[in-house]
Amino acid sequence: MRTVIRAVRQFRPAFRRRGNFVNDGSLKGQDFWFNTNYRSIYNVASGADIFWCRHPSYTIYRTISTDAAKITNGELNGGGPLVEYERRITAGELWMEMPAKYLGTLGELQRLYEELVENAEACRLDRYTTSEKAGRSRWLWSRFIPQTSYAPVKGLYLYGGVGTGKTMLMDLFFDQLPGNWRKKRIHFHDFMLNVHSRLQKHKGVADPLEVVAGELSDEAILLCLDEFMVNDVADALILNRLFRHLFSNGAILVATSNRAPDNLYEGGLQRDLFLPFIATLKERCVVHQIGSSVDYRKMTSAEQGFYFVGRHLSTLLKQKFQQLIGDHVAVPQEVEVVMGRKLQVPLGANGCAYFPFEELCDRPLGAADYFGLFKNFHTLALEGVPIFGLSNRTAAYRFVTLVDVMYENRARLLCTAEGTPVELFDRIVTIADAQHLAPRTSSRSRKSDDSDICVDNELGFAKDRTISRLTEMNSREYLEQHAEMLAEKQQLHRHETALQS
Repeated sequence: MRTVIRAVRQFRPAFRRRGNFVNDGSLKGQDFWFNTNYRSIYNVASGADIFWCRHPSYTIYRTISTDAAKITNGELNGGGPLVEYERRITAGELWMEMPAKYLGTLGELQRLYEELVENAEACRLDRYTTSEKAGRSRWLWSRFIPQTSYAPVKGLYLYGGVGTGKTMLMDLFFDQLPGNWRKKRIHFHDFMLNVHSRLQKHKGVADPLEVVAGELSDEAILLCLDEFMVNDVADALILNRLFRHLFSNGAILVATSNRAPDNLYEGGLQRDLFLPFIATLKERCVVHQIGSSVDYRKMTSAEQGFYFVGRHLSTLLKQKFQQLIGDHVAVPQEVEVVMGRKLQVPLGANGCAYFPFEELCDRPLGAADYFGLFKNFHTLALEGVPIFGLSNRTAAYRFVTLVDVMYENRARLLCTAEGTPVELFDRIVTIADAQHLAPRTSSRSRKSDDSDICVDNELGFAKDRTISRLTEMNSREYLEQHAEMLAEKQQLHRHETALQS
């Protein structure tokens, strides 16, 4: 069997094509469900002594053949994600089988890396040769002489099902980029919060989006956006103009998403105004589907955690919360979020916050509030997560966003819920799912079973990601990595305190 590295090297010329190449993959993504009894996963009371280990996102893959591990670094010249992947195989750092479908994705990432290196000067990637003054000068001259400066290299839009390694591949690519490049890797939620915050500062300007795009492209010409998902009408209405300005400034986009470009913001309000962005995205990026349908996050040893299923578990959750804060006294607190807004925390101590579900997901809060919360707290105790349906669809959207922000910040979750992660979203379905629902035999059973069914494409698609992340966040590997992160922060704090004294 040919090794993965040699195979990709053979395919490299095909990946160098710079046209509007769209790879839909040979196999359509399928849903893989974790058939283990979820209830048995979440009944572990606590983990007193936590041992440190490498996080699964860095240890879930290995070669697709035993021969690949025998290749030496000398067989590949230069650097890039493909070279780093091979190094990790040789070093034994990747231990779970990576499907052959990843060949194309690794090849695309390597193709992009090599094109960027080859065209680094033309793309103005070096932060030391492209000064801030020059950036402001370009913006000033553009007021008088309209000009565009599209990058000679197209970006890359990777999409695939939940847990298929998109974030790991993004990190693998980004970590190999030279340190002197103007680059930024950021979660899409955080990126849009930053955009809206800048727009507030430039109120009154004729075209604030153009000014914001100028600032962003001066700071980073290579934008790596993880979890690209549009479900907010305010974001949808500005994305086309924002990215038209960014691309005309020479920006290069690398993005990961659960959805193909044509399915972004599907069914959203005023989607006709969003469609030009899809065309712009496909024009400036190579679109590539990750073909794997295995959710690697569900393959962690999810045998520990603080996810408790059942009603009337408030006392148990408070006991676990008290164990985590130790001798500290939990009191109401206030944290600052964006643009001067404040978020009231019912109880907080020692980096842990306690919220009833209604206080965090039934109020008009969003990603900005959640990011602000987890800049101040590393652990959330959430009481009373309900089964989601038509009656609480808005709360479901907020819960999905909350889990995304927690996952991005590697925060720890304690919660009580009315059902397992799968059961929480059982009444949330896509339009396609709704068409296949079996009809009930009586009006009474239909009324009791179907009255709260929520048909929502965006939420129906996002629920798989949330279920997957909730599963991983209660796994032993995730909690061990969280403990390691806390220990490093505490050690750094002690070191800084010693220096100050």
